[in-house]
Amino acid sequence: MEIPAHIQGILDTLPTKPGCYQMKNAAGMIIYVGKAINLKNRVRSYFHADASHDNKTRRLVREIAHIEWIVVGSELEALILEMNLIKRHRPKYNIKLKDDKRYPYIKVHWNESYPRVTVTRQMTEDGSRYFGPYTSAWAVYQTLDVLRKVFPYLTCDREITGQDKRACLYYDIKLCSGPCIGAVDQAGYRQMLNDLMEFLQGHSEEITERLLKEMETAAEELRFERAAALRDQMKAIQSIVERQKVVFSSDYLDSDVVAMARSDGEACVQIFFIRGGKLIGREYFILEGTEDTSDGEVIGQFIQQFYTEAANVPAQVMLPQEIEEAKIITQWLRSRRGGQKVEMFVPKDGQPHDLVQMAAENATETLNALRAQWQADTHKQELALAELQSALGLAAPPNRIECYDVSHTQGVATVGAMIVFEQGIPARRLYRKFNIDSTSIGNPDDFASMEEMLTRRFRRWQSASESATQAPGGKLDESFAFLPDLVIVDGGKGQLGRVVKVLENAGLFGKVPVVGLAKREEEIFFPHKTDPLMLPRHSQALYLVQRIRDEAHRFGITAHRNRRSKLGMASQLDAIPGIGPARRKSLLIHFGSVDKIKLASLEELAEIVPIEAAKNIKAHLE
Repeated sequence: MEIPAHIQGILDTLPTKPGCYQMKNAAGMIIYVGKAINLKNRVRSYFHADASHDNKTRRLVREIAHIEWIVVGSELEALILEMNLIKRHRPKYNIKLKDDKRYPYIKVHWNESYPRVTVTRQMTEDGSRYFGPYTSAWAVYQTLDVLRKVFPYLTCDREITGQDKRACLYYDIKLCSGPCIGAVDQAGYRQMLNDLMEFLQGHSEEITERLLKEMETAAEELRFERAAALRDQMKAIQSIVERQKVVFSSDYLDSDVVAMARSDGEACVQIFFIRGGKLIGREYFILEGTEDTSDGEVIGQFIQQFYTEAANVPAQVMLPQEIEEAKIITQWLRSRRGGQKVEMFVPKDGQPHDLVQMAAENATETLNALRAQWQADTHKQELALAELQSALGLAAPPNRIECYDVSHTQGVATVGAMIVFEQGIPARRLYRKFNIDSTSIGNPDDFASMEEMLTRRFRRWQSASESATQAPGGKLDESFAFLPDLVIVDGGKGQLGRVVKVLENAGLFGKVPVVGLAKREEEIFFPHKTDPLMLPRHSQALYLVQRIRDEAHRFGITAHRNRRSKLGMASQLDAIPGIGPARRKSLLIHFGSVDKIKLASLEELAEIVPIEAAKNIKAHLE
């Protein structure tokens, strides 16, 4: 193949050192990230007329417009940098875990005196203990519902002194151990949370043995209520343990068992978690971009991406086959495990081999079930788009739909939300929020906010169009660079009128279809028409429009809350006793901001709220 002059210039200057390379397309987007012991040799190999190149590599090479590289000190550093770059940029041609989202974890706030247990999607080095990742938030909450009955941990944010006169309802229904009233001391509570963490790691024998001794001691001391509580806790633990399949003796090394099934460019990896000799759980993960890639490379990429996210690394990882770069990946896993030994191996016979086979069978069944579900969902999406096209009289199915919503609290922290659906499913990478400053506190104007947001959106489209014309190699923001096939605004005729005005000013009215969706009766309003359209009650088109509107509302509310929290309103005013929504509104209207409320005298505050509430404000904000 003929190599463009600017690419040849880059190839000629590549260093012979280890590092990572990033390949970009004409729009400036990173489409592939790779690593190499020798950057010069590896990158140049893509441009050799090599018949061994697969179709995926050939497509990649045709798109390459620019190459950047980063030199590192070792092969291990290159591996770590490559993983981080893939995670950050999610390049088109790399193998990657499907769904651009963070997986949920169970978080035990061990750094707190009385640790709470929550669900989070991000691990931070804050002294907490993490368990996961899980692929389903629903499964995490189901797990915690069960665990809370066995280990009744705190869920409230109250300061624990042990001196409270009354506990909350959760203590009465045995879902909290009641440290707030001194029903359990700090040492006892932390021991219970330690038991919970041990249980999550599959180590239950020591817990049940200790509880048995405590129960016997309590019975001998005639503390029968305590003995009964310990007995119930042991029974609950036993009922869960009985559902965990024992596969090895309890002294067998903690292991993860990995296997895979593939079909049409996607791979399903099943992973079994063996802890304390028991199969305590399993998860499946979908990888995309696996076409024309060997099984070994897919498994290797999964190992790297999964254990980047995993809260802990076991002593053993069993694989269905040998993987490339096993030595350097094992070295990296050891570093992730704090320097402790990690063994990756392919079991040849016996129970370990049977477990890998069982994981592979599960992966195949899971992938088949998911593909059937995806096909059904695709059919529904195609049907919904076709129905919407017909109902709205569009020239073609609306493959890119944008929906807009405005969210605020009495004009405070107004945020405009733009969400995008492509082919009937959310394209979250294209979502954008707009901080709206054209309205004042206490005097919200949703129409003006909508107009400002849409004006800014289509100005961005105009700028992107001009940039692409002037500099074809420039980087485009996909959120704004393309016009939608349909715009939906959350609101009736008033909101729709403002959007029509924006489109007319931009010269786009008639080119970009727009409708308004009224909440009450799900009525669809058209520009310059009096009568609304009612989609059939059980039509896929109606379900799609509702999903889009609800997603815009959810995204807008979340963005508004984040902005309001940054302004200090939610965290400061909402926490003050005696200050509810009505009084908060009055205060903000009168003073204009939290900072000015802080500066107000007690007398000035008392002109707006009762004296006791005014005193609470001074006490909390000073």
